[in-house]
Amino acid sequence: MAGLVARSTLLSSKAFIIPSTINYCLRAVRSHSAVAQTHSPRRLLLYSKKGCCLCDGLKDKLHSAFLMGGPDSLADVQLEVRDITTNPEWEKTYQYEIPVLARLLADGSE
Repeated sequence: MAGLVARSTLLSSKAFIIPSTINYCLRAVRSHSAVAQTHSPRRLLLYSKKGCCLCDGLKDKLHSAFLMGGPDSLADVQLEVRDITTNPEWEKTYQYEIPVLARLLADGSE
């Protein structure tokens, strides 16, 4: 599922709690300047693989965060899920680390 881009849709108004382990990355995305937002969309990368229960849990929590409204909304953030088994370099780098959540900068760096 490399290159899959997920966008949020409003399904319910339930509030969800996001674990502190992903708060740092989410704060970085939220604090992205308004000027930069007009030039490029805010993007997160999630390195994952099939059968990873931690990865599935993080995907669920991110999806819930995308459904939240308000001033810190992540509704305009694009999530790209990268399956590490589709790229030998990703697999070697992240095989013992997944799930890995990274912010993709405008210049393409993480």
